[in-house]
Amino acid sequence: VSQDKKQLTRQRWLALLESQRIDFDGPGSEEFWSPARDCASRDELRALQDAKLKVLTPFLYENSDFYRRRFDALGLTPSDIQSVDDLSQWPPVDKKEMVEDLMANPPWGTYTTHDDALWNERGWSLFATSGTTGLPRVFRYSTFDLAQWRWANARALWSLGARPGESVFLVVGFGPHVWAWGVSQALAHMGVPCLSGGGMTAEMRCNIIERYRPTVLATLPSQLLRLGRVMQDMGMDPAKSSIKTLFTGGEPATGVSSTRARLEDLWGARLVEFYGCTEAAPHCGGYSCPTSSLPGEPVHAHLMEDLQVWELIDPDTQEPVAEGQRGITVCTNMNSESSSQLRFIVGDYTTFDSSPCACGRTHVRAMGGFCGRADDLINLRGLKFYPSVIEEAVRAVAGVGDEFDVRIETRESGIDVMTVRVEHVDHESPDAVALAVANAVQTRIEARCEVQVIAPDTLPKTEFKAKRIFDHRDQV
Repeated sequence: VSQDKKQLTRQRWLALLESQRIDFDGPGSEEFWSPARDCASRDELRALQDAKLKVLTPFLYENSDFYRRRFDALGLTPSDIQSVDDLSQWPPVDKKEMVEDLMANPPWGTYTTHDDALWNERGWSLFATSGTTGLPRVFRYSTFDLAQWRWANARALWSLGARPGESVFLVVGFGPHVWAWGVSQALAHMGVPCLSGGGMTAEMRCNIIERYRPTVLATLPSQLLRLGRVMQDMGMDPAKSSIKTLFTGGEPATGVSSTRARLEDLWGARLVEFYGCTEAAPHCGGYSCPTSSLPGEPVHAHLMEDLQVWELIDPDTQEPVAEGQRGITVCTNMNSESSSQLRFIVGDYTTFDSSPCACGRTHVRAMGGFCGRADDLINLRGLKFYPSVIEEAVRAVAGVGDEFDVRIETRESGIDVMTVRVEHVDHESPDAVALAVANAVQTRIEARCEVQVIAPDTLPKTEFKAKRIFDHRDQV
């Protein structure tokens, strides 16, 4: 590959991205950080996407061995993909392809456009996927990516209600995962103070809330529940604390109505969500808006279509699904120097609605939020469902604690059996609780399960994404 071509395509790509970065230094209005982008017409958004694709494809071809090999194997050239309509020629990229590339080309793989020269000259940070299975995929980012990140996430956080004059308590460890870093960098860019609660006990975190009175609490949904219960044990009332907004990510939250109700009742605060994945960075992906949690309004998450092309496909055929039908997410990321991607399968189930939102934003919405990734789908005796469905059932039952887990095994009879374990925190009989949980689960998945009711504080707490499903069937 010609170094001159590599450099020329990189310069053209960065110049285009920088020219599209409107309202970088501050919000363009009280309602929208970047009104020209957040409220662009559908035709304007499509024109932006097409303009970016024309410059992105040669940049990927010249600067990523992974993409150049894929173009050549498909018999395509960058000039074949010049618009959103042309993307159908490009079969979606899955995680398995990236892992194979990483194993063949350690330690970075060749699926990004970030090489050692860029890392040594303008490298910013390294992030890795947070999945619980498989080899983590690593992504290096540049200082240019950092600027893109601050701007894109500021737009999303502004939509969530973050403003100067408030303060955010970010209760998550700063490991090699994008969520905490993207949030903290955007808050700094916005002039919103951010307190870090990583590495603290739950009691220390509760004392921070009581002493320094942050107005926004940002962490996993499971951590929000735990901190609220610990505050109660310490004689404090979370609903009377300074917290007015619960800002969450990493696990389904706003789309799980019983979990959302528990959190908002516990804290007396509004729940908002910030969705994303490492491969779609630098950007959060999806985010709540002022109308997405109002009574009577459907739960939804906006996506930024000037930065990414989002599609839904059938997981079996990989063919596009019609608007309003459920499919898994595919993202073409057009917001990065280091990790732009063509049609990467993120794999979250949702439905899309491109009609204008009551908040004024015109970008497509994921209706009902994101219920789970295709990799997490459970198949029990031919019935398929997500862990979030079990969560919805368990947390809708009175007298059940916040923690639960699910064990699936094949009995000697050859029948697959699912056992749900819950903690008993009320004075009702354990038998009554078990029956209520079993009925709630059966109503939602049309299958019976066994229920074990155990003592409070038996199940482990976690500082990261909660692992609740233990499928032992492959061990039989």
